[in-house]
Amino acid sequence: MFYHVKELQFNARVSKPDPAFASLLLEQFGGANGELKAAMQYFVQAFAMRQPHPDKYDLLMDIATEEFSHLEIVGATIQMLLGPINGELKNAAEESEIMQLLDGKARKEDFIHNAMVNPQFFVLSGGGPTLTNSQGVPWNGSYVDANGDPSVDLRSNIAAESRAKIVYEYLLQFTSDPYVKETLRFLMTREVAHYQMFEAALETIQPNFPPGVLQGDPRYSNSYFNMSSGGDARGPWNEGKSPSLGETWQYVEEPFSHVVETNGMVDHGPRGTDRTEASVEKMNKTLSEERSKKVKAAVPSGMNQWCEYPQNGMA
Repeated sequence: MFYHVKELQFNARVSKPDPAFASLLLEQFGGANGELKAAMQYFVQAFAMRQPHPDKYDLLMDIATEEFSHLEIVGATIQMLLGPINGELKNAAEESEIMQLLDGKARKEDFIHNAMVNPQFFVLSGGGPTLTNSQGVPWNGSYVDANGDPSVDLRSNIAAESRAKIVYEYLLQFTSDPYVKETLRFLMTREVAHYQMFEAALETIQPNFPPGVLQGDPRYSNSYFNMSSGGDARGPWNEGKSPSLGETWQYVEEPFSHVVETNGMVDHGPRGTDRTEASVEKMNKTLSEERSKKVKAAVPSGMNQWCEYPQNGMA
């Protein structure tokens, strides 16, 4: 159940209208890394968590709801940046305020061509936010990643918060309005906060690597193939120990020769690792039984209901 409070989570303000930046800010309203995408992603993910992982359900619903509030902040800021355009578009007179602002046909065309990469923003919306990105591409459900496994979904969310954060970081470079900068900095910082929340939640799932249940084949989990020639670089991604499994990286200098010599990797045995096919199979079975049992135990065999409603007022 949603309950809307009309006051914004953050006191969004603008110094003056700026239609060009309003168009850019649509990226965080209806774009692939925007607030609506985040809200819907966490909202959809939460359903699979409700019974087997109620703590993750609570986390996802709380953050999804906050993301809806951020969508409201972005929408309100866009509307304020558009200023009186909605009213001016209803004024057919050439002497209207917006036409004076554009200072004639040449200025108007330059404004639309250079600043408004999404001219439909004005033409179709009449001066209000639209569920599109900054180029007029409509929002769509393919932006949402939901796999039903907390170790996968939480990693998707960490990546989503990272992308949203960098978009705000870039947007800050395109406005000089101190009030707008203040709002963007608040929204950017909340992405940082959510990143940490998802990261902490992921750590409560052990083991959580690799994502999902099945373990990787020990023959191939620590091989690094030098697939490009010239300027080869070495680092913790291809030498020393791997960060999650603690295996020793195996650097394959000549991938083609190695593939031929190992019969297409079929005869490439485990090296630099203590893991074996037997230990992997044992872990696969243990984790499969454990995770399956947890989900099945959370779902009643008979009548099932989503909530327990308090009988004597608010709990």
